[in-house]
Amino acid sequence: MSAAAPVPTIVQQPLPYVDRLPQRALADVELVVIHCTELPDLATARAYGERVLYAAGTGNSGHWYVDRDGAIVEYVPAERVAHHVRGRNAESVGIELVNRGRFPHWLDSRHQAMDEPYPEAQIDALVALLRQLCGTLPSLRTIAGHEDLDVERVPASDDPQARVPRKRDPGPRFPWDAVLSQVPLRRIAG
Repeated sequence: MSAAAPVPTIVQQPLPYVDRLPQRALADVELVVIHCTELPDLATARAYGERVLYAAGTGNSGHWYVDRDGAIVEYVPAERVAHHVRGRNAESVGIELVNRGRFPHWLDSRHQAMDEPYPEAQIDALVALLRQLCGTLPSLRTIAGHEDLDVERVPASDDPQARVPRKRDPGPRFPWDAVLSQVPLRRIAG
């Protein structure tokens, strides 16, 4: 990874329902949650983000998506509350890294490995985005992985007697030490 990340270029592609998401002050954001899409590509992640799942006409999505080549797309601006992590949405923003994770067998006990590495370009772009967020979100002090905050274990899809983590992202291949050494954020759990 490069020592100094450049100012990131962020492409704006708001989700169709973005105006239905609750507004908040930027000062309300204290936490950034790192996710991986657990999908094959950015186009599939977009399709999932556009799905309406709630009575308010909204769905699940992160704020920013970082593709494998380092391209960054904003689906939800920081001043809107996105649905990306249970119980922490109002105080956090979510960054989704395109990575197949456990796709397509998310809860199958035989397919829990998350072995796709995160490319250098993707991590460099993430660091640049995190640095920018630290400069624009005045209360941002902490960072967590989705797996740090959602620790529920659920019945496996192939064997209801077995239990698997509901969320494992960003997973064991995410380079926490390298990222944390470049940003002024403290990692938390729970």
